[in-house]
Amino acid sequence: MNREYHKGWSPFLQREMELLVFGQRGAKVLVFPTRCGRFFEYEKMGVIDALQEKITHGHLQLFCVDSIDTEGLYCKTISPAQRIARQQAYEKYILYEVLPFIQKKNPHPCLISHGLSLGAFHAANLVFRHPQYFRKLVAFSGRYDLTLNVECFSDLFEGFYNDDIYYHTPTHFLPNLSCERQLALLKKIHITLVIGSEDPFLENNQRLSEILWHKGIAHELIYWESRAHNGEYWKKMAPLYL
Repeated sequence: MNREYHKGWSPFLQREMELLVFGQRGAKVLVFPTRCGRFFEYEKMGVIDALQEKITHGHLQLFCVDSIDTEGLYCKTISPAQRIARQQAYEKYILYEVLPFIQKKNPHPCLISHGLSLGAFHAANLVFRHPQYFRKLVAFSGRYDLTLNVECFSDLFEGFYNDDIYYHTPTHFLPNLSCERQLALLKKIHITLVIGSEDPFLENNQRLSEILWHKGIAHELIYWESRAHNGEYWKKMAPLYL
């Protein structure tokens, strides 16, 4: 299986960023790691091995990016306003540095946004905000409202709220989305949300599903037994839904 390591300076983030590429052709998959996870996490958890057949047969090519959660959403030494600002810079890095890199490597028309846990938030938020780039969204065990307090998961902005947070919270901005072009593009995307029946963010997934149906955006909301929020489950999910 083709495996490539890439490292380079990011003008938008003002730091070096790393990523891994698996495969040489097929539908392109942009993979976001879990909360504060690294670009090698997907491989380390064994998900690459679970997808080996699809990769080696040229059905999928994966691009596993790094996170900067410890510098942004989960950085307690900076203000909430600075956290969301760092998240916006990360989005620009993905849109204007990673996506052109992917397109140069592989001109296949299908780009899939995919993530695990907080990575599912990154994957989904990107698609809902910029649907013109994607054909498919596959999100496992996601949290789509970072202002919620659920179990041990607290509001990542500690009560602070502004327009930037609003527009980076799918369950907040989607109900009011009125742009016909953006809605039309979203209706063309194949959306799969997978969540455990005991996952603390089950209700948040159900709320997102309700919003999507209300907007006429078809999708799948798939339930797995128990919490289903770890690598052993994600290894089983990936071959089924990617």
